[in-house]
Amino acid sequence: METSSAPGDFGWNRGTATLVLLSFAMLIVSLDQYIVVVALPDIARDLGYSPQTLQSVISAYAVASAGFLLFGGRAADLLGRRRILATGLALYAGAALVGGLATSAGMLLVARAVQGLGGALVFPTTLALINTTFAEGPARNRALGIWGGSGAAGLVIGVLLGGLLTQAFGWEAVFFVNVVLAGPALLLAFVLIPRDGEREKGRKFDLPGALSVTLGVTLIVFALVQGPGLGWLSPAILVSAAAGLLLLEAFVFIERRSYDPLMPLRLLSNPNLVTGVVIAFLFMATFGSVLYFLSIYFQEVLGYDALQTGACFLVPTAVVVAGSTTAGRLVTRFGLRRTLAAALAVGALGAVALGLTVTPDGTYIELVPGLVALSIGDGVVFTTMFIAAATGVPDREQGIASGIASTGSGVGAAVGLAVLVLVATAGLDGHSGEQLRIATADGISTTLFVVAGGIVLTFLVALSRCPTPSEPETAPVPYQTRRC
Repeated sequence: METSSAPGDFGWNRGTATLVLLSFAMLIVSLDQYIVVVALPDIARDLGYSPQTLQSVISAYAVASAGFLLFGGRAADLLGRRRILATGLALYAGAALVGGLATSAGMLLVARAVQGLGGALVFPTTLALINTTFAEGPARNRALGIWGGSGAAGLVIGVLLGGLLTQAFGWEAVFFVNVVLAGPALLLAFVLIPRDGEREKGRKFDLPGALSVTLGVTLIVFALVQGPGLGWLSPAILVSAAAGLLLLEAFVFIERRSYDPLMPLRLLSNPNLVTGVVIAFLFMATFGSVLYFLSIYFQEVLGYDALQTGACFLVPTAVVVAGSTTAGRLVTRFGLRRTLAAALAVGALGAVALGLTVTPDGTYIELVPGLVALSIGDGVVFTTMFIAAATGVPDREQGIASGIASTGSGVGAAVGLAVLVLVATAGLDGHSGEQLRIATADGISTTLFVVAGGIVLTFLVALSRCPTPSEPETAPVPYQTRRC
């Protein structure tokens, strides 16, 4: 596929058009993680969700997405990246249509789960296509900056767009908009992305490995997400967690003996990939969870409506996009370690600032400095963690490497939200009216301090796991020896 003639510089050609399409596809699946947040009160009222079950509208997507990311990445490598991207977009659009037409809580949850499956096919496939289209180095860093900017911005834009659509057209619109967005992307995939070649002879899909890891991750994420509501010692949670761990042990056993494993365990000897996965997990558990709590704060504490809540995310959206799109250049100039450490330090300060300004009688203006700082860290880290994960991985395994990294982010999102919801709601029992409003603000403030602690932990991981090379690297070397 054609790329620009100058390293890191994009002219308008087929490669650039493909980058725009892949970034747009990433934006679509990213915004859907939180586009329903602002619409949750209306969904609960119309479909009969209780306060204890309403979180399942978000977690159904998260559980399905996290469980199938490895499957999606490997399928892209073996069955063809254009095929898997098109299949994922089709599932995504079809499920969104069903979600908008849902007349019961169960129907909506099934639609959200299928959307998560579609997203699990699209996410790692777009990342793998970027990594195989652009050569490792400045060109790929720049491309990943644009792609990462779309993904990170999608998390914030989802809340903004959800508020606008819910206020203007009702909660159904937050699902129908995905049909409008995914439909054209599906058609353009067949125009811009080259036809998949013949399947490589001798390579197998490793169905036992795919089934064991998909079911194992799904069950563990289910246990983590539903544990707070069902009780950590309830039979459903204990059985799900135990079965998930056994399936993951079976997966490791299968992979060690497979001729063509779903996830070659030697990939885990790549320090950059491991670092990227760990940081992706911690990133989504911290940065990725803040939007949920800010949306609750704006609506339940400050009394904003859906439109006002969405408008509150205009500033973070602009900052996240700017941070993500410049991250590639920052990595090229300063290296991964310095870029990550600086971004995480700024993000931690932002979380602390938000924790101090989230009060029952707070104002939006008081939140802006913390929002800006947190969003700078959010945007830059989102891109750099995927640059790290892709470094030194052969093209034929970029799909599974992307699946590993995105699985880390998906599981992190589910784990982070489950744990932080417990922190935020710990003091709400027995309160109502004004007392409940005050307790909600206090709980969210405490949660933001916990998020800051998690970002500090991520900072330490970046410093210890991502050393700076002693000299610039001018040519690719085997991934076993490359360091970020």
